[in-house]
Parts: sequence; C-alpha cells; structure tokens
Amino acid sequence: MAEFKRRKTQARGESSRRLLTHSFRMFVLALLAVVLAGCNNSPNPQAASKGGGRKGQQRGPMTVSVAVARAETRDVPVYLQGLGSVEAFNTVVVKSRLDGQLVEINFKEGQEVKKGDLLAVVDPRPYEVALHQAEATLYKDKSALADAKLNYERFQGLYKQGIIPQQQFDTQKSLMDQLEGSVRADQANIDNVKLNLVYTRITAPVSGRIGLRQVDIGNMVHASDPNGLLVITQLHPIAVVFTLPEDNLPSVAQHMRKGALETDAYSRDDQTRLATGKLLTIDNQIDPSTGTGKLKAVFDNTERALWPNQFVNVHLLLEVKKNTLVVPAAAIQRGPQGTYVYTVKSDKTADMRKVTIGFTEGNLTTLAEGLQVGETVVTDGQDKLQPGSKVEIRSGGPAPGTNGGQAEGAEPGQ
Repeated sequence: MAEFKRRKTQARGESSRRLLTHSFRMFVLALLAVVLAGCNNSPNPQAASKGGGRKGQQRGPMTVSVAVARAETRDVPVYLQGLGSVEAFNTVVVKSRLDGQLVEINFKEGQEVKKGDLLAVVDPRPYEVALHQAEATLYKDKSALADAKLNYERFQGLYKQGIIPQQQFDTQKSLMDQLEGSVRADQANIDNVKLNLVYTRITAPVSGRIGLRQVDIGNMVHASDPNGLLVITQLHPIAVVFTLPEDNLPSVAQHMRKGALETDAYSRDDQTRLATGKLLTIDNQIDPSTGTGKLKAVFDNTERALWPNQFVNVHLLLEVKKNTLVVPAAAIQRGPQGTYVYTVKSDKTADMRKVTIGFTEGNLTTLAEGLQVGETVVTDGQDKLQPGSKVEIRSGGPAPGTNGGQAEGAEPGQ
C-alpha cells in the first residue's frame, strides 16, 4: 500500500515537469515569432529615400481632376422673370338682340372671321310684317295731318274776318300739332322695325376665331339668353398679364420711359420660348396681399403659340450690361469667408480667390472684382481642392495661362 502511494506521487511529479517544459517551449516560440515580425516590418531607408513601391506613391501629393472655364467679358442681358397668364385682346359672346327662330348659320366652329362677316340669321318675317303695319299707320296719320293743315289754313281767314271765335281756331291748331306728333311717332316706329330687321342678320362685331357653337339651327333664340350663340376670341394680337415684385416696378417704369421693353413668353417648364412681344403698361396699383404689381405685354401671336388662359413664364428684358466680366455660375463657391472661386495657375496648382458678385443671369455670373479677364476658374471638382492642390484639367478645357476661350456652358452674348 505504501509502495502504491509512492509510485502515484512520483507519476504526478513527472507529469508536472512535462507540462512546465511544454509551456516554456511555447513561450520561447511565441517570443521568436514576435521578434521576426518586427524585423520584417522595419522601414527600408534605401527604399524610402528612392520613393519606390506602391506605398511610397500613395504618400505623395494627390492630383485632382477638374473642369475649368475662362473668365471673359460679354454683353449680359438683365431679365426680370414673372408668372403670367394669356388673355385674349377681345372676347365677345355673340347674342341675338331680338327674339325669333334661328333659320340660318353661316359659320363653322374654329373658323377665322373678320369684323362684319355674316354669322347667323333670325327669321325676319315677323319684323317685315311689323314694318308694313308701321308704314300703313304712318300713311293714315299723314293723311289726317294733311286735312288738319287745310282746315287750319281756312280757319285763319275765317278768324281774321271774325266769323269763328278764337277758341275754335286754337283747337284746330292743336289738332294739327297732335297729328304732326303722331306722324313723327309713326316714323320712329318704322325706324325701330327696320333696325330689328338689321338685327335679324347677326354679324361679327370683331375679328377673331370662333369657338364651339352654342345653339343649333331651328332653335328659338332670345335676347335674354345667357350663353349666346357663339364666342369670338381675338388671338392676334394677344395679351399676357404677369406679376413682378413691387421693388422691381420703379426700375421697370424708368426703363419704359427710354423705349418699349422686349418681353418673351416661355412654356410652363420655362424651357421653350413661345413668342416675343412688347411691354404695354404697368397696372395702377399694387396688390397688398402679395406685394406684387401686374404688368401687361402684347404679342403679335401670328403663329398661334399663345392661347387664352394659358400659363406662361415671362422674361422681361430690362437692359443689357456691356463688356461685363463673367464666369460660369458653377464656379462660384460660398463659405464662411464669403464668395470665392478656385483659379488654376500656370503651374497647374489651385488658388482660392475671393470675388464680389454682381448678378446671375442663367448660367453666367457677373463679377465686380476679384478676377481678371483670361484667368482660368474651376467649374467642377472644387470639393476636393485646397489652396496649392495639384490639378489635372479634363479634356476639352482651356489650358491655364492662355487667353481666349468661351465660358463653359454659356451661350454667346448678345
């Protein structure tokens, strides 16, 4: 029993020594691995001095690809823009001026008519009969008037001879005057019936385009009908009423005194020019609820590009600034230090330049100060630039340090 315990204790000691020996070996191996790794990652002074390898290239200065344009002088138009709607110069609801049956229609829907053209005819027969009756009454009253005049002439001689009294003479004169009045009333009645006969022929009061027909032939028409027979709309010339902020109105009025101002009407998306006209007038009051004033422009509209109640964008040409320094609007940057642009120097490095903006028209911005004509400005890629950054100009852009060229994306000046 004692021998068994001794052997068991000896076995445990042997196992502990083996475990310690194995742990020591693992520690030594791990230490060697760390030392070797440190040796492999140590920098190579020779390679670093030569700048070789991919890592050495990544640490070098980064080149930014940019799009550029040239600062140049142009004649820049100054436009004021407003929202407007097209209004017909004249819109007439043609109605019958008397009651009767519609017996004739001489127009087609959508037809162009001129002032005075015959459009429709109302049955004239009742008014022809009324004319004959009025003429007969006139003839009867004229006969009675002629007899009264003869008697009055006889009574004049009898009254002078003292045969008839003053009262009888005056009564005859009054009768003659009454019949004179009846004749005049009969003549006025005849003129009225003749006028109604004229009204049976409905003519165009203005030149224009006929809309959809409101009444068919054979129907009874009345002077009190609310819808009328048809609507004539004058399409050329045509008007556009638009609004501008009240702060712009004094400037517009000042330029109007120098001459008529050109006005362009553009489509709903403000991309297509529909017609060109002239500013006619400014309204005589400002809308206090919106702070805007109404203006009216007139367009020839010979091509029928404008229709009544059409929504349009109006561009009012206020003036043209001559020989103004401009750059593309995309070149303008804004920051805590104000407005600035990035310029490209002759060594192809970027330089930040503070500028003062005049105004922006379309994709061009005028500059009051900060740049000179011919300098190259960056129009795309500014988010990656810093002063002194190396730049690479994209193909198609002007080379820095050269003169000439046209601002990128700009239309030729007027």
